[in-house]
Amino acid sequence: MAEITATDVAKLRKMTGAGMMDCKNALVEANGNFDRAQEIIREKGKLVAAKRADRETTEGAVIAKIDSSAKEGIVVALGCETDFVAKTDDFKSLSAKIADAAISVLPKDGTELEAIVVDGSSIGQLISDQTGKSGEKHVIAAYKRISGEYLAAYIHMNNKLATVVAFNKAIPSEVGKDIAMQVAAMNPVSVTRNDCPPEVIERELQIGREQARLENKPENMIDKIAEGKLGKFFKESTLCEQDFIKDAKISVAQYLKSADATAAITGFIRFSLND
Repeated sequence: MAEITATDVAKLRKMTGAGMMDCKNALVEANGNFDRAQEIIREKGKLVAAKRADRETTEGAVIAKIDSSAKEGIVVALGCETDFVAKTDDFKSLSAKIADAAISVLPKDGTELEAIVVDGSSIGQLISDQTGKSGEKHVIAAYKRISGEYLAAYIHMNNKLATVVAFNKAIPSEVGKDIAMQVAAMNPVSVTRNDCPPEVIERELQIGREQARLENKPENMIDKIAEGKLGKFFKESTLCEQDFIKDAKISVAQYLKSADATAAITGFIRFSLND
């Protein structure tokens, strides 16, 4: 049996980031072989992940990033179980590493994101390793990508919510940020009523009809009343028609036109851990 010293344990801890006892136990099991000890720690991370697979990951960090051209953007969320872990340096470092990889490679989905190799390991492996270190489930809770002629991003101060908005042309940065904040605060369903998903429209019409009947409105007026309620829904829930949060006297579309008459919003992405 190889003698395991405090120096050995400290060395393995530096190599893996695992706890002192985990490192000592791994070295004992590996009979002092550092390569095997690292494998044991990784195997433990996979075991912990499997045991905690059904746990909720309602905490974590959401990050928005835009590339140097301001034409490609991503929102990525790394989820964990508790706010305590989300606030650790290891978690913050891993979240930033994942976001940097995502904006650099621009994978098409979360599966491709987890396959990206960073510092000799795939992102999926890094997440598994972090699960082993912290004892909490870690997952890519969301990954979204957007392109446009000009992008603006916003991350809410608690790092639980982030957005990216696309425009048809470059606009003043403060205007872009204001609209990205609007998306964060008001959670619109679409840019305009024209691109509102058909299933959402039908749902709102059905709600409107049911409300009208509950109010004993004449049957021949039901559809007209439902259409009126749908118009109100569009004003409250589509980005361009919403009241601008910094000046409720104008809509978001009017605010954008006041900055640039030919500017238009072409899309947005948003994710919140609390939705």
